[in-house]
Amino acid sequence: MRKNIVAAACVLLSLQAAAQEQPVMIRAAVGEGVTILKNNAATTVKSQGKTGTCWCFSTTSLIESQCMRQGMAQPDLSEMYTVRNVYLLKARNYILRQGKAQFDEGGLGHDVLKAASMFGLMPESAYSGLKAGQEQPDHGGMVKALRTYLDTILKKRPVPADWEQQYAGIMDEYMGGAPPASFAYNGKTYTPQEFARQVVKFNEADYVSLTSFTHHPYYSNFVLELPDNHANGAFYNVTLDELIGATKTAVNKGYTVMWDADVSNRGFVYKSGYAFSPVHDTVPNKTQPNPDLEEVKVTAAYRQGLFDQLVTQDDHLMHITGIGKSKEGKPFFIVKNSWGTTSSPFDGYVYVSEPYFAVNTINVIVPKASLDKALLKKLQLN
Repeated sequence: MRKNIVAAACVLLSLQAAAQEQPVMIRAAVGEGVTILKNNAATTVKSQGKTGTCWCFSTTSLIESQCMRQGMAQPDLSEMYTVRNVYLLKARNYILRQGKAQFDEGGLGHDVLKAASMFGLMPESAYSGLKAGQEQPDHGGMVKALRTYLDTILKKRPVPADWEQQYAGIMDEYMGGAPPASFAYNGKTYTPQEFARQVVKFNEADYVSLTSFTHHPYYSNFVLELPDNHANGAFYNVTLDELIGATKTAVNKGYTVMWDADVSNRGFVYKSGYAFSPVHDTVPNKTQPNPDLEEVKVTAAYRQGLFDQLVTQDDHLMHITGIGKSKEGKPFFIVKNSWGTTSSPFDGYVYVSEPYFAVNTINVIVPKASLDKALLKKLQLN
């Protein structure tokens, strides 16, 4: 996430719904006006607490949905195990770049995939990342302490060989100790790598990151210019129609999609459970918005202009689980948020219009198996 107002909103909403959980089916609200056409298996809505780790909650939720497709009943993976591993990767990058790099709470979906591939995964029951008596994560103090430590280390030459051990000790202090080297799960003992491989059946190559911008050639694989892209992750560039189409196709095939978007811009009325991109003279009713209100006609040029002007930026990552339509047939994505179940009238889910998606999407991560053969060929992924 990038804007302070977004981070503050995430914290406030997460505090309101810290430990509540959400059933797989979305609770209907009076006057919602959207019919659910397809809603795929997803785990319970969680709260990211007082952290900027939506990138981990959204992508972990994607992986959990993949587990459910494979027959695993209600998996519950540890977000905080992955978060601390990503913080280690951020620190290594920060040290090697001598402090001339982003080091904050933000991240991207590919950070989760990379960390899971390198360090494995573990269930929430094995590692919650919470201190005794703590009901939700709170990383404000931890991030400051970690950055201060790294900046202190960078003043020394040579950099101490054991800096990672002391760095991990700071995380232990804020996260209730170190994660276990192995743990029991369903009567067997696993290391995180074994659990990821044997139980979750995780393979980083099974996921593809897509985006759509005109300042790079279509069908190229390029490093997207985002402050939180500390890993220099690459994204496949497709047309806007293909980006929307690939997302719809994935959902209609029974898959789910990780969604990185801007939620600070006009039209994200989360308290009503909707996100629109209204025309400039239209203001959505924040209490009972009309799903069929007039929205902008989105073109690739319009979208690119907002990105170039730093209007559309990397704000918040969520999880697309389904598709619905309004009374007049307007399509909506059904989106699982990590702000807790009371953050919207739909138990923490948000109905996102297609124009809002078209304007505000930074990137999506889709299971590779969901992509059509024609697009796979264009991206040379066959």
